[in-house]
Amino acid sequence: MTPPDKPRATILVVDDTPLNLSVLTHLLKDQYRVKVASNGPKALALASAAPPDLILLDIMMPEMDGFEVCRRLKADPVTRHIPVIFLTARTDLAAEEEGFAVGAVDFVHKPISPPIVAARVKTHLDIQSWQAFLQDRNAWLQQQVDLRLSEINHLQDAAICVMVSLAEFRDETTGNHIRRTQEYVRLLGVELARLPQYRTRLTPGYIEKMSKSAPLHDIGKIAIPDEILLKPGKHTSAEFTIMKTHSRCGYDMLVQAGALMGERGQFLDVAMEIARSHHEKWDGSGYPDALAGHAIPLSARLMALADVFDALLSRRPYKEPMRIDEASAIIVAGRGLHFDPDVVDAFLMIRPEFERVAAQWADHA
Repeated sequence: MTPPDKPRATILVVDDTPLNLSVLTHLLKDQYRVKVASNGPKALALASAAPPDLILLDIMMPEMDGFEVCRRLKADPVTRHIPVIFLTARTDLAAEEEGFAVGAVDFVHKPISPPIVAARVKTHLDIQSWQAFLQDRNAWLQQQVDLRLSEINHLQDAAICVMVSLAEFRDETTGNHIRRTQEYVRLLGVELARLPQYRTRLTPGYIEKMSKSAPLHDIGKIAIPDEILLKPGKHTSAEFTIMKTHSRCGYDMLVQAGALMGERGQFLDVAMEIARSHHEKWDGSGYPDALAGHAIPLSARLMALADVFDALLSRRPYKEPMRIDEASAIIVAGRGLHFDPDVVDAFLMIRPEFERVAAQWADHA
């Protein structure tokens, strides 16, 4: 793998002695384009207007010495990447230490040796060329990674749609229920993230994963017999026992999906938490594992409130929809019993946003 051919490199030579400028120009002009500057301000102006590939910079100059010129070059985003080789008659260690501290890549001592100057210039131009090549290569690789991730995300979204559609075909809920609960989970996550105790956990990326996972919360209903799932009236105790298995069934389905994919990743982990635990209750009276308090995954605690709130507002064959105030009162009454108190408090803070989502994605008969 070799970097592509480039046009002749440009060298800016900066020295207040005309003879030195002449010698260096004669030495370099056959291989490079050479520009010259007799002082620091002129060098900075030339470098900023048309950045060269390398700068040979004298240290001891009037008005502005080479150290200051180099500092200003490295402070400017346009010129900071240009390699600077100091030319100097100083041989003390302090000069070299200061030169490297301000950003130089090398030193050439005067009186100059033409072979040494030529070798140092070639070496640092080669390094610069390789660095530019590798940066371009890395940018291309990053584009490929982004493209593959985009494809994976599209496939992930498609898989979610397929699985959710399968569940919807066998349930009385609608696609709008999915959209509403998905948005409720996102809103709750954003609001809770304002609190210090949740800020680290509820990153924008994690909130996005929770929102994307929310539609899979009832995927396990695929496994429930029609006569129970579609029953218009109240379930018997035995029927409800079977109905409750949908949470564990959904979890098992997603575990199997992860095994077939060869990996789970955070998205499936969140989806499994929500599917299994969104019917757990803060006081430990939920199912399937009778978890309580913070033992319930955070994603499932958000989903629990979103799911119940939407169910209360929705029409079903066996009930009429509640009004917003009635549903909100039930949510508040469940604070510390059914629901995480922090999640209820977040809901109360953003209740107008919930009302907006409910209206925007309302079911129409």
